[in-house]
Amino acid sequence: MGDRGGGCCPPMDLFRSEAMQLVQLIIPMESAHLTVSYLGDLGLIQFKDLNSDKSPFQRTYAAQIKRCGEMARKLRFFKEQMLKAGFSPSAKSLGETNIGFDDLEVKLGELEAELVEMNANGDKLQRGYNELLEYKLVLQKAGEFFTSAQRSATAQQREMESQQMGDQTLETPLLHEQETTTDLSKQVKLGFITGLVPREKSMAFERILFRATRGNVFLKQVPAEEPITDPVSGEKMEKNVFVVFYSGERAKNKILKICEAFGANRYPFAEDLGKQALMITEVSGRISELKTTIDAGLLQRDNLLRTIGDQFEQWNLKVKTEKSIYHSLNMLSLDVTKKCLVAEGWSPVFATKQIQEALQRAAFDSNSQVGAIFQVLHTRESPPTYFRTNKFTSAFQEIVDAYGVAKYQEANPGVYTIVTFPFLFAVMFGDWGHGICLLLATLYFIVREKKLSSQKLGDITEMTFGGRYVIMMMSLFSIYTGLVYNEFFSVPFELFGRSAYACRDLSCRDATTVGLIKVRDTYPFGVDPAWHGSRSELPFLNSLKMKMSILLGVAQMNLGIILSYFNAIFFRNSLNVWFQFIPQMIFLNSLFGYLSFLIIVKWCTGSQADLYHILIYMFLSPTDELGENQLFPGQKITQQVLLLLALVSVPWMLLPKPFLLKRQHENRHQGQSYAPLESTDETLLSVANNDSHGHDHEEFEFSEVFVHQLIHTIEFVLGAVSNTASYLRLWALSLAHSELSVVFYEKVLLLAWGYNNIIILIVGIIVFIFATVGVLLIMETLSAFLHALRLHWVEFQNKFYEGDGYKFYPFSFALLDDEDD
Repeated sequence: MGDRGGGCCPPMDLFRSEAMQLVQLIIPMESAHLTVSYLGDLGLIQFKDLNSDKSPFQRTYAAQIKRCGEMARKLRFFKEQMLKAGFSPSAKSLGETNIGFDDLEVKLGELEAELVEMNANGDKLQRGYNELLEYKLVLQKAGEFFTSAQRSATAQQREMESQQMGDQTLETPLLHEQETTTDLSKQVKLGFITGLVPREKSMAFERILFRATRGNVFLKQVPAEEPITDPVSGEKMEKNVFVVFYSGERAKNKILKICEAFGANRYPFAEDLGKQALMITEVSGRISELKTTIDAGLLQRDNLLRTIGDQFEQWNLKVKTEKSIYHSLNMLSLDVTKKCLVAEGWSPVFATKQIQEALQRAAFDSNSQVGAIFQVLHTRESPPTYFRTNKFTSAFQEIVDAYGVAKYQEANPGVYTIVTFPFLFAVMFGDWGHGICLLLATLYFIVREKKLSSQKLGDITEMTFGGRYVIMMMSLFSIYTGLVYNEFFSVPFELFGRSAYACRDLSCRDATTVGLIKVRDTYPFGVDPAWHGSRSELPFLNSLKMKMSILLGVAQMNLGIILSYFNAIFFRNSLNVWFQFIPQMIFLNSLFGYLSFLIIVKWCTGSQADLYHILIYMFLSPTDELGENQLFPGQKITQQVLLLLALVSVPWMLLPKPFLLKRQHENRHQGQSYAPLESTDETLLSVANNDSHGHDHEEFEFSEVFVHQLIHTIEFVLGAVSNTASYLRLWALSLAHSELSVVFYEKVLLLAWGYNNIIILIVGIIVFIFATVGVLLIMETLSAFLHALRLHWVEFQNKFYEGDGYKFYPFSFALLDDEDD
């Protein structure tokens, strides 16, 4: 059984994992980089870390990895800048195809320096531009305030003069002139500060100014109509233009500090109207010049980013490739002569020739005088598990791997999961109308898979897309079981011929099956449509689906136990054959295999025997007469023999194996200091066998082994009952799906149809569609999927599958695209 290549049948790549070997490569230093590069292209070797005791900084190629990290940082910077500019890197690289690592490093450094300088200049110009825009706004708003204030003052002065002229006397001019002279000598010069403050801070700004100066200021604020880009933060915000009048240097210093604290930008302002107009003209001219300069700079920057974008994917892949090569080289140990590197790793046996060819090609291409040495090592370490899958089988294998990765070369449930998983799903989801809806949705993903595989999808969509072939199989089997159940959105059809039954009279619709008489041959395929809608539909379908669930469950559990036999034979473990496989088969089939046999006999003979009564009294009163529950001659003796076999199989599982394991251990360690060397295959098989018990490399503890066997026996005996009962979920979920379909069809669609109102009908159809899609096609699909998953993981796989292996992760450049740096 160990030799998979021989025999009449071709090897099943999924039934057992690929044969693996531990290989050693001795690579000259001058060809090491190219060798690892070619092995990465091949993607069929998983390197072992021979420097696990060293920190990343102590390894040989730490400096190169640091350079790669710096280059990756620059590429991330370029990507951020491109996304900020509003375009993504080109998928197809243009121009240079092969650029050296050192040349690329220099080029990226130059491009980064150029881009950083452009960004710095652009930011500086943009800041100046934003400041000028704010300055122009201040000039306009503050100018309006000063103009209006001056007009108001002039009007007031004229009014006062006119009043004084009306009351003029001989003494008035002399007194007026004296007052004016006095006022001019006592007049205090007021200063003012103009600028902008964020609108959200304007009230606090006003309060603080008033308190700090004890009310000795005059503040005027005017809101700007549109949001303004702040020169410092670069963010758009709403601002107020303010003018603060003060008296004295102390007040001025306080106001300046408050402006700084509130982030208020201050700008110079002249009182003279002529100067104001001149400044506005000058600022407007500078704004237009800066705008032209900024646009030219942005155009130049965009051109540079587009040039980078054309080469970005190629450069990114090059940097990722180089980084992965140096990571792998760091896992290799340096020879004492420091002239070659020693590598160890796992590879499939079939890849030996390809690896040797890659080594020869690397030695030739690097002009190395000495070629790399390839040799297979003998080891007792358990190899990784590697299955060659395609886009169809990979999703089914992932379902199995989610439970646990198969131990090296143990029987893989993935082969059977391809059929059993969608079939058990379909037993719970049997409706060929719903199956067609699922199939159409899946065909969309399958037809567009090339386009969708290159796109970034959402989490749920990506998960659905990854399992598109699983869902396709589920939908095909659902169509099949739907035809068996004869349900199309819960409506039966006479697809394969006319019903075998007809009404005896008009009142038979409300009767049980007595009201129907058989007038034709049995309906050729599936459930006769006459059952649907009758009063006996539910008892009939319950009986059918419950018995079918037990038959399917016992068949799948038997398959699991049979696979444990193939595992035992493959790993040359005769104890598992005689003291695990045989008693388990006897126990399961003595009870539930016999129940399955009774179900089939009852179906074939049409007997009215009560199977519950038979099975219960088989244990309680095995010697009693069966009476009307007898299905075949000799049934009583058969049941007694089966019950005896079931009772004998329990100690058969429990007692002999621990004692035989103890004797094996004593024989293995009694005077056997030396033993002949084994071949690689024999070594790996013996390792897998011994690892399954864990007694070869440690002291044998009989009590521990006995307790382990006791637990295993109890688990199987109780599990045989609970697992069989667990398969009744097939019946329960199928019934729930069918009844929900009936409810939505009769209580929504037919009810809306009965009103003879087009609006109610349209509403009813919409509700029916949403209920069908939301509940039956999404929630019920997920529910049936999870239940099928449980049946495979717990009821099926626990009979034979250990799942304590580890996955084969080869060093491959093809996997770099899936990894986030």
